[in-house]
Amino acid sequence: RNKKLAIMSTTEELIDINNRNNVVPPFAEYEGQDSYFGGEAPLPLAVGYAVVLGFGILFSILTTALVYTNKYFGHKGEITSEHFNTAGRMVKTGLTASVIVSQWTWAATLLQSSNVAWAYGVSGPFWYASGATIQVLLFGVLAINLKKVAPSAHTVCEIVNARWGRTAHKTFLFFCMAANIIVTSMLLLGGAATVQALTGMDYRLAAFLIPWGVILYTASGGLQATFLASYIHTVIIYAVLILMVFVVYVKVYSSDQIYTFLDLTVTYGEEECKQIFSYNNTVESTFFVPGDYACGPVAGNRDGSYLTMISGDGLMFGIINIVGNFGTVFVDQSYWQSAIAARPESAARGYVLGGICWFAIPFSLATSLGLTSTALMLPITASEAGSGLVPPAVASHLLGDAGSVLILIMLFMAIVSTGSAESIAVSSLVAYDIYREYINPEATGDKILFISRVVIVVFGLIMGALAILLQTIGLNLGWVYLFMGIVIGSAVVPLWNMMTWTKASGTGAIIAAWSGLFLAVIGWLVGAKVQSGSISVATLGTNEVMLSGNLIAILSSAFIHYVYSKFIDPHDYDFTELNKHITLVEQDTRGLTEDETDPVMLRRAERWITRRGYILTVILIFIWPILSVPAGVYTRPYFSFWVLVAIAWGFGAAIIITILPLTESAEDINMVLSGMYHALLCKEAPQAADPNLEENEAKEVSDDATPEKEAEPEKPSEDAAVEEVAA
Repeated sequence: RNKKLAIMSTTEELIDINNRNNVVPPFAEYEGQDSYFGGEAPLPLAVGYAVVLGFGILFSILTTALVYTNKYFGHKGEITSEHFNTAGRMVKTGLTASVIVSQWTWAATLLQSSNVAWAYGVSGPFWYASGATIQVLLFGVLAINLKKVAPSAHTVCEIVNARWGRTAHKTFLFFCMAANIIVTSMLLLGGAATVQALTGMDYRLAAFLIPWGVILYTASGGLQATFLASYIHTVIIYAVLILMVFVVYVKVYSSDQIYTFLDLTVTYGEEECKQIFSYNNTVESTFFVPGDYACGPVAGNRDGSYLTMISGDGLMFGIINIVGNFGTVFVDQSYWQSAIAARPESAARGYVLGGICWFAIPFSLATSLGLTSTALMLPITASEAGSGLVPPAVASHLLGDAGSVLILIMLFMAIVSTGSAESIAVSSLVAYDIYREYINPEATGDKILFISRVVIVVFGLIMGALAILLQTIGLNLGWVYLFMGIVIGSAVVPLWNMMTWTKASGTGAIIAAWSGLFLAVIGWLVGAKVQSGSISVATLGTNEVMLSGNLIAILSSAFIHYVYSKFIDPHDYDFTELNKHITLVEQDTRGLTEDETDPVMLRRAERWITRRGYILTVILIFIWPILSVPAGVYTRPYFSFWVLVAIAWGFGAAIIITILPLTESAEDINMVLSGMYHALLCKEAPQAADPNLEENEAKEVSDDATPEKEAEPEKPSEDAAVEEVAA
C-alpha cells in the first residue's frame, strides 16, 4: 500500500538521497557497495555442483530412458545412423517449434537481452527479440526448399557439395564449423561466468563440467534424444520466465511503479549519481563513473529516457543483431538438421511458430528483469552487465537465494539444450562431410554411427577449453555476441542463393564468402583505428566498429555473389538433379515416402511459409518500430500497454510450446504408456509396426482385394434396365 501511495508523490517525497530512506530504489540496502556481487557468491558452492552435475545426470538418465522406451514400446524402430542424425525425418509441428525455441535460446538470450535493457531501456529487449526472430522466420523458406530439392540430405555442406563441388564444400564446411564453435563457446562463456558469480565455482571448472550433462543422452539417442530433451528444457525455461514476469509486475511491483522509477533514474545529475554510488553517502567518497552504473540520462536516447524506442545506440545494436544472427542461423548446421528432421508441413509451420514463441523469451524476460535493474538502480556495473549478470542480480534482489537458483537452473537448461544441438550438428558434419566424403567413402551405417558418437564425446570435452580461451583473452559474452557476424556473415547470402536461385555460381559463392570475411576483418580493424586511434579488445568492441564489420561481411558477400553469378559465370541449374547426388548410407527411408515428397503439398507449404515469413519480418523490423516512434518518450498508459503485450506474449508462448507437442504426440504417448503397462503385467505388449510398413501392407491388402471385386458379376445399372425394357 505504501509503495502504491508513493507513486502519487513528488520525486522529493519518494526519494531522499541524504537520509538514504529505504523506499525503493533500495539505496540504503546497497549503500557503499561498488558492485552487486562484489566477488561474493550469494549461493554456496554445493548448489553449483548440484545444478551442474546433478541436473546434468538427471536429465541424461531421463532423456535416455525416454529414447529407449520409445524404441521398445513406440514405433520409431531401430536407431540407425540415418535415424541418429535425422530423427526419422518425421518430427511434427509442435516439437519442431519447441526445438527451434530451445536451440535459439542461448545463454546470451537470457543474459545479453537484459544487458541491452540495462543499457538502452525499452528499445533493447525489442531489438534483441525482433532482430533475432526474423532469421528463424526466413529460414523456414530454406527449410521447405530443402524438403523440395534435397530431402535425402543430412547436412547443409552435403547440399553444397552436391551442387557446387568439393572446393565450395570445403569453404562452407569451414564457415559451418566456425559457427558451431563460436555458438558453443559463447554458451559456456556466459554460463560459466554466471555459475561463478552465483555459486563461487571456478569458471574454468564450470566450463568443463557443464557439457557432461549433454554428452550421455546425445551420444546414446542422437537427434531424437536432443529433441526430447529440448522440449523438457524449454518448458522449464518458460516456467521460470512466467514466474519472473509475475513477480516483477504483479507480486512485488506494477508497471506504474517501474515506470516511475525509470523516469526518476534519468533525472539525477552527475553530482547526485556520485552521492548515490558512494562509500559513505558523500560526493568525495564516490566510486561512480559515468556509463558504469545506471544513473542519469541515457546518451543517444530521446530526452535521455529509458522509456523510448528512439535510441541511437539501441537501433545500432538492433542492426548488428540482425546482421550477426543471420550467420548464426543460416550457417549453423543445427537449424538445417532440424529442418531435415521435420515433416515438410511441420518444417514450414514449425519455424514460424517457433520464431513467434521464441520472441517472448528475450522480450518478456528483459522487459521485466532488465528494466527492473535500471528502475531500482541496483549497483550493477557495466562489467557485470556485459558478463550477463543482470538477470541473476535482479532475481537475487527480488527472491533472495531462490531467485538465484531459478536463474541458474534456467541458464543451465538453455546451455545444455543448445549445447546438445551443437554437438549433434558437429558430429554430423564430421561424420558425413569429413569422414564419409574424404576418409572412407564406403563407410557403413555402423561406422557413421560410431564416428558420430565419438565426435559428440570429444567435442563435449573440448567445449570448455574454447570458453576458457576466450575468457583468458579477455572477451566477455557481449563482445563475442557482436563479433560473430564478422566471422560467418559472409556465408549467409551464398547459402540462401544456393537453395533458391538457379543462376547461383559455385565459384562466385567461394569468392564471395572468403572476400566478405577478408573485407569485414579489414573494415573492422580500420574502424577501430579511425575511431579510437588504437586497436585493442575495448576499441574493437564498440557498437560503431562492430556494426561496420558486420555490415561489410554480409553486404559485400551479397554484392560479389550476385555480380559474379549474373554477369561472369551465370548458371541455369536444374534443382531436380540435386537430390540425385545425395545418397543414403542405409536404406532407412522413414520420412521419404511419396506423401512426404508430394510436389503439390510442398508447393503449398512453400507459399504458406514465404508469405508469412516475409510479412512477419516486415512487421517486426519496420512497422512495429515505426509505429512506436510517434510516442516519443512513453507515457504511463503507453508503457502499461507495452508491458501488457510482453506479459501476454510470454504466457501465450508458454502455453503453446508446452501443450501443442503433447497433443500432437498423444497417440505415440498412449502407445508407449500402454506398452509399459503390459510389460509391468508381464503380458505381451502390442508392439506397433513401422508406419511405413503398415502403409505398404495396407496397399498390398487393397491390391489383393481388387481382383476379387472385379471377378464379381456386374450388376446391371438402373439405366441399363430401362433401356432393356424399352428395347
